[in-house]
Amino acid sequence: MFDRLLIAVDGSEASLHALEQSFVLIRAEKSSAKVVSVVPPYEGDLRLVGVKNIHAMMRQPYEAALSQASRAAESQGFALKFLLEDGEPDEQIVGLAESEGCDLIVIGVRDANSSEMFLMGSIAARVVGSSPTHVLVVPYATTLKWNKVLVAVDGSPFGDKAQEIAFYLQRTYGSSITLLCAADVPSHIYGIDPSAADGFISRAREVLDTAVGRAEAAGARAEVLLREGDPADSITEEARKGNFDLILIGSHGRKGLKRLLMGSVTERVIARAPCPGLVAKI
Repeated sequence: MFDRLLIAVDGSEASLHALEQSFVLIRAEKSSAKVVSVVPPYEGDLRLVGVKNIHAMMRQPYEAALSQASRAAESQGFALKFLLEDGEPDEQIVGLAESEGCDLIVIGVRDANSSEMFLMGSIAARVVGSSPTHVLVVPYATTLKWNKVLVAVDGSPFGDKAQEIAFYLQRTYGSSITLLCAADVPSHIYGIDPSAADGFISRAREVLDTAVGRAEAAGARAEVLLREGDPADSITEEARKGNFDLILIGSHGRKGLKRLLMGSVTERVIARAPCPGLVAKI
């Protein structure tokens, strides 16, 4: 399923960790892979910079990141292709994945407990929001495995695509699958009409029933979980409590939008996930 990977590095520990974890997938899937580092545009005042060639100076850390990535790949016996690009990092990563026909973008983020904000974290959020290609987000210090997979289902085609990937993982690697649907009952409902919550819960049950039917039709085995509350909270809490290896969640691509409305369920799950998260796209 994942024949061609695009792995983004920027020299941060998180991005290099994601690269190293992607070797597991490359080996298992017999994938080809390209590693890209993107030099962002300089946004300062050139008149205040005492450097003759600011662009050459800016390229240095990204060239160093590719050199480090090359050494890591060679140590594992992988012959990967390395690319240095210029421009807005998220746009270059997404555009390159499309032009190269990649099946999956791999990108690293800080661990969910870190309060630090850093460059690759914001880029990861924008890539997840805009990419029409599947995105694997690897938090720092986590291990990429797929023995135990949590699949978020919501009745949308994007959730269905996440299920399809889970079925593939089970057929190919024997992964166990748990389907989770969260009934997002507005808290004020209980103060107005507690019985109205039943409609939200019934809808979630219907979504799970349909998901179970899809699993049975595909010959897959799956456990089911119905949770009540904020979907992002429910997914991340269950992933942590159940010690899941991988979260599978769907999301639509919003390619072409310069400004993205962040804060969707998918983006909040990825920001808080205690394990790698694979964002399925259509």
